[in-house]
Amino acid sequence: MMAARIMTRSVTRVHMCSHEYTLAMYRDRVRAILTSREAKLFKKLSTPQKIQGYLDTLPINFETKGETYMSPRRMMTAKTAHCFEGALFAAAVLAYHGQKPLLLDIRTIPKDEDHVVTLFKQGGRWGAISKTNHAILRYRDPVYTSPRELAMTYFHEYLMNDGKKSMRAYSAPYDLSKFAPEKWVTEEEDLIWLVNALDDSRHFPIAPKKNIRHLRTASKVELRALQTTEWPEPRKRKA
Repeated sequence: MMAARIMTRSVTRVHMCSHEYTLAMYRDRVRAILTSREAKLFKKLSTPQKIQGYLDTLPINFETKGETYMSPRRMMTAKTAHCFEGALFAAAVLAYHGQKPLLLDIRTIPKDEDHVVTLFKQGGRWGAISKTNHAILRYRDPVYTSPRELAMTYFHEYLMNDGKKSMRAYSAPYDLSKFAPEKWVTEEEDLIWLVNALDDSRHFPIAPKKNIRHLRTASKVELRALQTTEWPEPRKRKA
């Protein structure tokens, strides 16, 4: 039996550049700007599960030559991605198949790094596509009833090396279809503006501050699990 497909004929409307578009129209705009090679890959990745499988084959982007925020087009050329780049790629493929391209930003304490995943719905439940180098903060199956319920599954896994739990907030689903696809799917420049826009979007605290004060430090066995990575970090060359 084939996995549930993500193609849809939804008439849900989205706003973009002061015009009103259906999701089908946005899908067609995404398809129109892709090269034949890009379109072939997008077409092949017809479910969230297949998108995740493709992202899992890509080495993590360690940004050895400096910070990057690549568009899906640049990511496909580079054949590497970090969480934000992987999330954008997944969102673009979902848009190609007629679904809303939705991001979820997980905000942490200043000493840690935020994480970005792509939301999707199958059978009325929420799941998430995630690019990460760790055994944690990964893909989520579509079994959650709300974005908050899904977001909170990352809480106990979000740890600092000293065992401190660092997740503090999560964003409302961030809809990329309010932007013309040329601005983020095929853009050649780094998408710093989009990173900032996502960071400035509405976020919800995971718990009241009084509860945060009572968080327990992770145990040693949890910290050992934190050390498991998928892709080895490149060795730094000696000067």
